[in-house]
Amino acid sequence: MARLLTATGLRRRHRTFSATLTALLATTGLAAAMAAGGLATASPAAADAWRDKEYWLKESGISEAWKESKGAGVKVAIIDSGVDGRHPDLRGAVVGGTDVSGSGNPDGQKSIGAKPEHGTLVATLLAGRGHQRTSSSSPPASGTSSGGPDGIIGVAPEADILSVSTWLGSPNPAGKTDQEQIPVAVRWAVDHGAKVINISLGSTSPEWPQSWDAAFLYAEQKDVVIVAAAGNRIGGNVQVGAPATIPGVLTVAGLDRDGKASVDSSSQGISIGVAAPAEELIGGMPGGRYAEWAGTSGATPIVSGVAALIRSKWPDMSAKQVVNRIVTTAKDAGVKGKDPIYGYGVLDAKAALSATVPEAKSNPLGSINEWIRVHRRGDFSTPTQEPSPSKKASAKPTLQDPTVPAAKAPAAAGTALPGVVIIGFGAVFIGIVAAAGVQLRRVYRKTPAEPDTGTLDKVEPGTGK
Repeated sequence: MARLLTATGLRRRHRTFSATLTALLATTGLAAAMAAGGLATASPAAADAWRDKEYWLKESGISEAWKESKGAGVKVAIIDSGVDGRHPDLRGAVVGGTDVSGSGNPDGQKSIGAKPEHGTLVATLLAGRGHQRTSSSSPPASGTSSGGPDGIIGVAPEADILSVSTWLGSPNPAGKTDQEQIPVAVRWAVDHGAKVINISLGSTSPEWPQSWDAAFLYAEQKDVVIVAAAGNRIGGNVQVGAPATIPGVLTVAGLDRDGKASVDSSSQGISIGVAAPAEELIGGMPGGRYAEWAGTSGATPIVSGVAALIRSKWPDMSAKQVVNRIVTTAKDAGVKGKDPIYGYGVLDAKAALSATVPEAKSNPLGSINEWIRVHRRGDFSTPTQEPSPSKKASAKPTLQDPTVPAAKAPAAAGTALPGVVIIGFGAVFIGIVAAAGVQLRRVYRKTPAEPDTGTLDKVEPGTGK
């Protein structure tokens, strides 16, 4: 069925950073990861027909990884448009949540924003439990196996979900911007026991608000794995945008059905860590429906699910070792070694759960703590309970302040020209530094348009109750 670009998708491309985070929800202008394509209706299909479409379970080694772990005991926070915990495949999966937008429900289960269905699509792909076709069975308990043979089973079907609802992709009725919502969402997730945080967001800008620094640092210091989407070319994300550019975040690129880098449903950048399936995906929709979709919004929960499997099997393994295990066991693709298209390679869940991996001294994708020290010139070695972006850094700068050599007075009248030249170059240098400072402030304050970052191909109602 042909893809149709929705009017909503077209409008979203012209929105500013303050309304950026939506479905894929990207960063400084976080884009909605799900929706570049339109919805097309189709005849009803049996719920178990959707299970048959989950090709990634076998091809990415996930079904083999289940011999080692199914994610029991691990909480995964989904920062998105809200998760409908009443979906048949999510019964018993959502164990907590909150709303940081001011427009949702306190439990985070109201679907909100420009693409309200996005959070449920992500959740079913990550931790769907499936369901029995009859309605007589009670919801599966937290930490139990799948709910039945029908519907969608997620990568980590025994993991628990924390739903953190955000309003992204369109003006928030409550007035809170993504700049305000994202750091609050990350901190809430960390404080409520999330060991993995899924952010299916993507933007057109590699930069992020300084107000996010402390929240992502807080997650790093509390040993939480954060997984984010690289963004999609079809939505305008040619290059990876924040939050996927934040050091330490495991950034996920997208693959097509042949296992190659997706032309539409991926982007490129040096921060990419691993690539996972991003085309011909399926997911649950609010109200018990199902949909086919595409984008790194979907590739991201596949990788987050594998992170949950690892953290369940090795509860004491640090976040940096979890990330290292995933990227080290990835199958090399593209240019030999790490590259800006596949990162370290293609996800291999079986190897990530069974291979012998040497311990890493640091997160192979960097550290936000070190980045802040160098680029913000701050010392955040002690976690702050509340972000304080306006507070001046207390640590001494790690780089010396730029200086301009003083011009020496000419020794004689005949040597006046060299002195003038030196003074002139000094003035030019000062002018360049000043102009650069002004331009950097403009770039930082700029609010790039929000692109679409995913597609929905078709939607069908589910038959299971």
